[in-house]
Amino acid sequence: MSCPRRCARRLLLAGVGLVVVAVGTGTAWLVTCYRFPGRRLLAGALVLPMALPGYVAAYAWLDVLHPAGPVQMALRRSLGLTDPRAIPLPEIRSLGGCVLVLGMVLFPYVYLAARAAFRSQGPGPLRAGRSAGATGWLLFRRIGLPMARPAIAAGAALALLETLNDVGAADILGVRSLTVAVYVTWITRSSLPGAAQVALALLLLVAAVLTLERWARRQAPGAPDQSVPLEPRPLPGAAGLLAMLACALPVLLGFLLPVAYLAWAAGRRVAEFGLPPDLARWIAHSGMFSGLATLLALLLALPMAYGARREPRPGPGALLLRAGMLGYALPGGVAAVGLTIAFGRLDDLAAAWAPMALSGSMAAVVAAYVIRFLAIPAGGLDAGYARLRREMDWSARSMGASEARLLCQVHLPLLAPSLSAAALLTFLDAMKELPATLLLRPLNRETLATALYAEAARGTYEEGAVAALALVVVGLASVALFMARRPGG
Repeated sequence: MSCPRRCARRLLLAGVGLVVVAVGTGTAWLVTCYRFPGRRLLAGALVLPMALPGYVAAYAWLDVLHPAGPVQMALRRSLGLTDPRAIPLPEIRSLGGCVLVLGMVLFPYVYLAARAAFRSQGPGPLRAGRSAGATGWLLFRRIGLPMARPAIAAGAALALLETLNDVGAADILGVRSLTVAVYVTWITRSSLPGAAQVALALLLLVAAVLTLERWARRQAPGAPDQSVPLEPRPLPGAAGLLAMLACALPVLLGFLLPVAYLAWAAGRRVAEFGLPPDLARWIAHSGMFSGLATLLALLLALPMAYGARREPRPGPGALLLRAGMLGYALPGGVAAVGLTIAFGRLDDLAAAWAPMALSGSMAAVVAAYVIRFLAIPAGGLDAGYARLRREMDWSARSMGASEARLLCQVHLPLLAPSLSAAALLTFLDAMKELPATLLLRPLNRETLATALYAEAARGTYEEGAVAALALVVVGLASVALFMARRPGG
């Protein structure tokens, strides 16, 4: 592995980390502590970039800034130029372009964590700082930032895990990330052992990020006084307009402009040629894979959460539940390599009865989804059980209820909201999963995500606009559900 490639991978993580921390923390501080025009609208809109998968954003921006794209064509037309190279705009297919695109769709992880931390501080520390003469940047640097640092680190860790899992945006924008290296080594060079070595390196990076996140949790301060809500201070005149622009720009770059372009490109494609002939098949394959994975994840998560509830913590049930939730940090490419090796061994044992029954089958894709997204129903059900008083279990058992009857007739009706929310979030996340689907899907079984990736690889951007827009709608549904269930907005 050459030094430039290793440096590029490190710079990608470092660059995305800097962007998400700067944008997420800065916007969270502004909407929490100050009042300016459009603050309420922007506070909610800053979550919208989460609806845009990184590879969809890269697909949109690459076409928007292409020499034959709308931005450069409009500039040349307005200046009377005909040479496509007459306006040397920065190249989006670069490390810097990838950092910017991923940073603009991943900063909400830090924004949500930092905003919650700032709101939980209460007015006491800020009031004390203001009484001592601290204002503006000094107040943020000396009081706000140190108290919110653990939450910011945790949000940044999630964003970095998503960066490590990315294959589409990095490949579309010409950056050889480790996940792209897994794909190229396996598919292009036909070297599964080589892909396993790259996947191991990727897994070590994941472990480092998780270690950082755990350290941040241990550094978290005690629960602050929330008896009085934090009252934002008004920003008059030019300061208020600058704050509004600072919060509006990430929404514009991370969501509004790429989605508006996708809608325009999809509308033009449908008006000229109709819907893509394979669109129904892409949707059907996506729904089939995601639906089966969601069902299996729920069937596994329910007994795990129930077992953790029955035992005092920490116990074997709680440890099993926590182990099942670790898969969310596992990049899709790593899961795909591990499953291919494991399923290959099983296929060798069963070759006489059912050759290649698992490898390259729908079972491999579904298994990868379950491993990656089991944490969603497991965590949701664990949180749902935390709201159920144990006295009802004791009462039911005292009246002779068996464990199965307690689970089916008492717990399940009360856990129905948690189950439905977990099912929907698992389904929507599985619909958007690209790395594992790309590596494990059976032949001629394209999904919305892989179809979009294939169109981007061929350079036929108009053909993939409809699939990209469908994935944005899926993302918006997941963000809407997440915000509806999030306490405090």
